[in-house]
Amino acid sequence: MRIWGAVVASARLVWGLAVGALTAVATLAGLAAGGIVLAPALAWPSAREASMHRLARTVLWLAEFERHRLYRLFGDAEAKTYRGYGPERALAYLGVRWPVGLLGGGILLLFVYGAGTIVFFVWYWLTGRYPDNIPPSPWIITYLAVACGFALFLGVQGLIGVVRLERNVARRFLGPTPADLLRVRIEQLSATRADVVAAVDAERRRIERDLHDGVQQRLVALGMLLGRARRSGAAGDEAKSADLLAQAHAESREILDELREVAWRVYPAALDTLGLKDALAGVAERAPIPVTVRYDVPDAPPAPVVTAAYFVVSEAVTNAVKHASASRIEIVVTRERKTMTVRVSDDGGGGADPAGAGLTGLARRVAALDGRFAVISPVGGPTEVRVVLPCA
Repeated sequence: MRIWGAVVASARLVWGLAVGALTAVATLAGLAAGGIVLAPALAWPSAREASMHRLARTVLWLAEFERHRLYRLFGDAEAKTYRGYGPERALAYLGVRWPVGLLGGGILLLFVYGAGTIVFFVWYWLTGRYPDNIPPSPWIITYLAVACGFALFLGVQGLIGVVRLERNVARRFLGPTPADLLRVRIEQLSATRADVVAAVDAERRRIERDLHDGVQQRLVALGMLLGRARRSGAAGDEAKSADLLAQAHAESREILDELREVAWRVYPAALDTLGLKDALAGVAERAPIPVTVRYDVPDAPPAPVVTAAYFVVSEAVTNAVKHASASRIEIVVTRERKTMTVRVSDDGGGGADPAGAGLTGLARRVAALDGRFAVISPVGGPTEVRVVLPCA
């Protein structure tokens, strides 16, 4: 299947170069004809306006065709996003692109000529004839094989270079300008800032809810136990008072554990004292199902990255235990150059909703660091939460 996929991809590239060569010829002819037609029309305002309008439509159509060719045949995903360019940029693109298209067509013609020459020689030799009185001696066959192999290598490298040049030219003239990129970046930062504010507010509400519904209720129960113990002691029932005090002591320990858990969810102190690796090991130990951790990060990442990675893992493990009915979880943390990748996968039932409250909060936290957040969770499983965080 991989070989067949490579053959199909190569065929699409060759077809794309052939189409590009034809459109380069058409573009060159069109530019020449357009100049000849427009030259006399420039003297009359009405004719000039109509001619310029037709030229603009033709240029935009040709540029759009080339954009689709790059996307469909060359697999250039960026070309699909090119929008908003005007006739001036499209005309400049076509004026620069036609030599590149002719170059690709020339290399393809050399391929055809070389293949035809080899077929010609082999056919003549198989039929007992000598092309140009050249017999198929071992030295001649070796010479042709080496020469053809060298020419094939140069031709393939030339085609690869033309494809890259096609993409670069389109990106330069049809892609977003620096002003467009800056505007998009400002919009991303504005959206990220709003998401961070919303995530902080949601986190505050969650902490308030945990304190109100958990710790506060336990403190009320503790106060009632101490009050009953005091009244029992005043009434002379020392045994009952001792029993109530024991219950109050046990309740106070549970309150401390719950407070510690709330504080851990706010910010785990182990990140500062032990580091991310040991903190993730603690998450694995506290999980009720088997969790394996593979940590391959030689250098300590920045503190914001460590915090985001920890909360991603913690939330993903919690979701897998509570909602996915998983029996096994795997945590993989790796470092590649200037990024750190975190993957949390489980063998649960899948179907996780990326728009859920917990995953949305994690996505906002990751986006605040210019990271990438993805959830792959088909129905029936397995589920994988993947995060890429910049470490530069």
